[in-house]
Amino acid sequence: MKTALIVIVGPTASGKSQLAIELAREFDGEILSCDSVQIYKYFHIGSAKLSVADQRGIPHHLMDLLDPDEPFTAGDYLRLGRQALQEIRSRGRVPFVVGGTGLYLRALLEGLFQGPRRSDELRLRLNNVAERRGNRYLHRVLERVDPVLACKITVNDRHKMIRALEVFFLTSRPLSSHFETGRQSLEGFEVLKIGLNPPRALLYDRIERRVDQMFAEGLVKEVQSILARGFAPGLKPFESLGYLQATRFLNGEISLPEAIALTKQDTRRYAKRQLTWFRREKECIWYDSFGSDPQLQAWASASVAGFLNRAGAESELADITTRR
Repeated sequence: MKTALIVIVGPTASGKSQLAIELAREFDGEILSCDSVQIYKYFHIGSAKLSVADQRGIPHHLMDLLDPDEPFTAGDYLRLGRQALQEIRSRGRVPFVVGGTGLYLRALLEGLFQGPRRSDELRLRLNNVAERRGNRYLHRVLERVDPVLACKITVNDRHKMIRALEVFFLTSRPLSSHFETGRQSLEGFEVLKIGLNPPRALLYDRIERRVDQMFAEGLVKEVQSILARGFAPGLKPFESLGYLQATRFLNGEISLPEAIALTKQDTRRYAKRQLTWFRREKECIWYDSFGSDPQLQAWASASVAGFLNRAGAESELADITTRR
């Protein structure tokens, strides 16, 4: 018997969380966050993490789970995410997967290849190379050994570059080729995918206003408070949008206006990459508006209601067939 699973994807600032809250309240759901920054404690403002009040009583999973210095991979998300889905199903609730980290979503739904165990020695060497010669040098190496993946990993994402190179040097095969084999897809769930694709100009305007709000609400102070806890500025979550630029400002590398402008620019580019990634999702229902739009919420509600009815009927038919 399969359980209905609702997935909501889209670029940053498109209103995924707001739509998810409305649908989860209507259909007795729980939300599984699919965000590579929200999983860390203390990173609130820059990750647009919902406060307890804004969650409106809807249980959220895989948020505030780790300290900033704890490693976390797509494989970890696969394991913990599928565990959370089973727990939500056991309570008779509808699971909603919501977020903008495409690799985590793909891992959850399609599985990952069984890659080699991490080599701390090799990672240290690759990180030292990046420290001496810069991220761009590391990216050029990745372009030579795995051009397919190099197109999907940005120069600033040292963590992913190091993992891709680690896999190549340990297996003599590009990581992109490993992705095509050895996956175990999610079983026991029937998936409905909803995508948000608001008009680009309006999305960019909302991104810029959100960045202004983040800095006005104290993003720099949040970074200072995290550093004051003893966490190093080179940790993975500090590489994310807003936090990277705020850290550079605190280090005296750029001015505050430059940090804000760079965050806006990089976030717009990130939103474009997200849309490119999610457009590859199969059988996704796309809506050309924000998740806060009442008309879109009504359309999405009708889609979810119809899907749940079909999934329930199919499960009942499968149960009757099995008993016969």
